[in-house]
Amino acid sequence: MTPPLEIAANVLMTVSIILAGRNNIHSWWIGMIGSVLFAVLFYQVNLYADVMLQLFFIVTCVIGWLQWRRGAGGRPLPITRVGWRSLAWIVPAGVAAVALYGLLLHTWTNAYAPFIDSAVLVFSIIAQFLLMSRRIETWGFWLLVNTVAVPLYYSRGLHLTAVLYAAYWINALVSWYWWHVQARRAAAAAAGADALPHTS
Repeated sequence: MTPPLEIAANVLMTVSIILAGRNNIHSWWIGMIGSVLFAVLFYQVNLYADVMLQLFFIVTCVIGWLQWRRGAGGRPLPITRVGWRSLAWIVPAGVAAVALYGLLLHTWTNAYAPFIDSAVLVFSIIAQFLLMSRRIETWGFWLLVNTVAVPLYYSRGLHLTAVLYAAYWINALVSWYWWHVQARRAAAAAAGADALPHTS
């Protein structure tokens, strides 16, 4: 039987993730509540890296909400790209962080699958920072996180969470496409506005 805590955490997080994919600001406060519940849940099954991740999510949900509201000179933050130069150092740095934190968990705690758990932690942090800045590439990192998280959570008996993370994989793919569409529309609208004659 699925524990009520796992059900509640997943319901809230599912709503938050769907809203994020639709570029909706209410994703942030709902995600914060879901992260509190997930922190308790993951602590109960010895996934300590995931506990730290949820604490990180709580803080960044507040920051993300503020950035989306007034992150561009008082105007809502637009959807933009990171660029290949930034990704060229972000990915290797992420891999190194996974190895280091996984080694710490393996050495000093009774964490289950410390390196896999650390991969979920590190790449979720990267994805969250990109989401806070409304960068399209956030969805590529969420695809990676969900791919790793599904077998991890299933192996710990969190079957509902594993199934929903598989659904989040699909949501990330759809959201990646949707954000591309919105970015193109915004760029076309800005180009059209610039083409209009200006009067003094």
